[in-house]
Amino acid sequence: MIRLPFERRGPLGGAIRGDVRIPDGPPPTAAVVVVHGFKGFKDWAFFPYLARELATAGFAVVSFNFSRNGIGEDPEAFTELEAFAQNTLTRELDELRWVLEATASEDLLPRRPDAVALVGHSRGGAQSVLAASEEPRVRALVTWAAVANLDRWTEETRREWRAAGRVYVLNGRTGQQMPLDVTLLEDYEANAGRLDVTVRAGVVSAPWLIVHGEDDLTVSPADAQILVGEGQNARLHRVPGAGHTFEVGHPFKGPSPQLEDATTATVRHLLARLGGD
Repeated sequence: MIRLPFERRGPLGGAIRGDVRIPDGPPPTAAVVVVHGFKGFKDWAFFPYLARELATAGFAVVSFNFSRNGIGEDPEAFTELEAFAQNTLTRELDELRWVLEATASEDLLPRRPDAVALVGHSRGGAQSVLAASEEPRVRALVTWAAVANLDRWTEETRREWRAAGRVYVLNGRTGQQMPLDVTLLEDYEANAGRLDVTVRAGVVSAPWLIVHGEDDLTVSPADAQILVGEGQNARLHRVPGAGHTFEVGHPFKGPSPQLEDATTATVRHLLARLGGD
């Protein structure tokens, strides 16, 4: 397997850093873009494992960091908290669409793929739904523990946020208080239609596998039920005994049975829709 790191200037400025993984042999005919979620990054826990498994199945795999996810040149440390504070949901969506374009246009891969798919986790799953609703080039979709509604703030939080201009969220793993500027809230409110995951789910025509842990306390399995009810061509794969991160953490110490379940279901879905080895 070949791993090719890349760094590009994103469509709105800022560095988008990522990795391309390609199996040995002839260039793959299909590509998969892997999308991390809130407080996530491309090298967190199961993402490299998932990318390797997808490449082993015969796909070209592109994983990347959003330009303002808080990760800089150190691939595993949140060293750019001011950039994290300035992130917005529409910025992420536009960057994901840019990555899709770069993947489909042969900018990142040794050959232009015949088909492109998305696999996203948590908020990255929601962004994948939004991107698939806007991009007919997405031929298959998989979401893991995806949120059905990006508006997850209470009225009290909104009032405090507007008054202070900034709120903080705790990163339980690192202990960091991570800032969020009120521009994130304002961006959502100004673009609520475009960012309405439930409504946009109804526009997705690509074959869609919704993977969700039955014991997810971060994003309720009820979100998966909402999405599968809206999707034109969606089906739900429940993972027994799985929480939000499928019973693994960071640093990664190997796959759990729950992660293997989610990964196997994902690979089978993509092979059936895109082909591969």
